[in-house]
Amino acid sequence: EDPVEYQMEGISQIQINSPIGLTFSRGLRSILRHDPDIILVGEIRDHETAEIAIRSALTGHLVLSTLHTNDSIGAVNRLIDMGIDPFLVASSLYASIAQRLIRRVCTECAEETPHEQIPEKILNEIADANDCKSSEIKVMHGTGCPRCGNTGYKGRVAIYEFFLMDEMLEDMITRSATTVDIRNYAKKSGFKNLRQDGWRKVFSGQTSLDEVLRITTSFDISYHID
Repeated sequence: EDPVEYQMEGISQIQINSPIGLTFSRGLRSILRHDPDIILVGEIRDHETAEIAIRSALTGHLVLSTLHTNDSIGAVNRLIDMGIDPFLVASSLYASIAQRLIRRVCTECAEETPHEQIPEKILNEIADANDCKSSEIKVMHGTGCPRCGNTGYKGRVAIYEFFLMDEMLEDMITRSATTVDIRNYAKKSGFKNLRQDGWRKVFSGQTSLDEVLRITTSFDISYHID
């Protein structure tokens, strides 16, 4: 880890110290000699660390780690960009999760947003994500009060997407399928992206329309696929 933020009982933790040569890759090599049950790599930053983590997974170890990508499907291309062969990514990756923290609507000053103020396209997206009719949707927003500092928001809630591998995806990645093809197949298999989970949080009154759009619009390519 870099740094070790929490000391956990029953867990062997190693603090990365690059000036003395204790890097993620060197620490990971050392851990493998201890017959671990589960390996957590704080972050995969380079080819060497990625390769050792992949090899560890292929030898039967459960490896958990983090990557800098826009979404869960982006983990595939990120590992390949680091120099990992597509067939190794396909064989070792079990699942990837992406999350964003968004602001929660203040419950003290929450009010319903009239449907007339919401674009029909957005209402349809919310309805599709929640498998309901547009008329059933109730969108909330905070008007601001002393409790939330007149921001309309109090606290945070996470939105998630979960990308689970299957045999078809393994084959597609091995054959170097495009990201668009992978996204399209995942969508047909029931994959729900960050925006769709955000619409679920909107439907349940936890966050606002503007907040979901603010967080998800920057990687719009993930949400408009055929």
